[in-house]
Amino acid sequence: MTPTENPSSNPDISAASEVSSSQSTALAKSFARAAAIMAQLRAPGGCPWDREQTFDSIRRYTLEETYEVLDAIERKDWTGLKDELGDLLLQVLFYAEMAQEAKLFTLQDVTDNLSEKLIRRHPHVFGNREGVETSAQVLQNWEEIKKSERADAPNVREASLLDQVPRSLPALMEASKLGSKAASIGFDWSEAAPVFEKLQEELDELRQAMASGEKKAQEEELGDVLFTVVNLARKLGVQSEFALRASNAKFRRRFAAMESSAAASRPMAELGPEGLEKLWDRAKTDERKGSASE
Repeated sequence: MTPTENPSSNPDISAASEVSSSQSTALAKSFARAAAIMAQLRAPGGCPWDREQTFDSIRRYTLEETYEVLDAIERKDWTGLKDELGDLLLQVLFYAEMAQEAKLFTLQDVTDNLSEKLIRRHPHVFGNREGVETSAQVLQNWEEIKKSERADAPNVREASLLDQVPRSLPALMEASKLGSKAASIGFDWSEAAPVFEKLQEELDELRQAMASGEKKAQEEELGDVLFTVVNLARKLGVQSEFALRASNAKFRRRFAAMESSAAASRPMAELGPEGLEKLWDRAKTDERKGSASE
């Protein structure tokens, strides 16, 4: 299917639309209502706070809402997830409304563009491309189509392959994507094992920087250690962002267990390093026993 073809002309999509026509009508009304509410909030006489916002001012809320969605998923809080997804959708409505006010694009432009992109990048579903049976093949096709789109896009001139990775991403995610982009042209380790040698090299350089006492050098070398660890995660097929979030959650659990244990005796601040270490070891042991019994 070419990008210029009308998605509704595809028989598979048309058939699916007929089956769920009543659901689609209800969804369309619900979506239109949310968009109308957002427009009213931004209109004269609407909400003073909403009217004051700009693309720049609400960026931080977009990031916060994204992480709240991830938190709800990690906690398997499905009721909370419904609410958080609504908050994330609000960000989309907000940006689209501001864009329409500035005569940049409309909310329909956003949804139409998304539908066309999904169809264009899934030719094995909506087009004639055959032989796609695995997720790896799907991802390969997806990247090839993205490259073709960039080549055809007007006013898009990337000086470097890595320019495709947004600089605004969280640092762990940016590092992983930078490594993936470099790997796409063969600049990568063949497997995970050699990365440990690079990690040891970076740790040695960090120790040297610590011995020198130069804070700038320490920051740089610590960054190299983190970058190498992220790429080790990538070679292992692990998302470093999620791995660190899981460790953060584990630290929260164990620290809370320490607080519970200390509550029966005296404040944790009075226990000293040895006492705190014993509480930590106990929390780890109890958690492992609990996991083993499940």
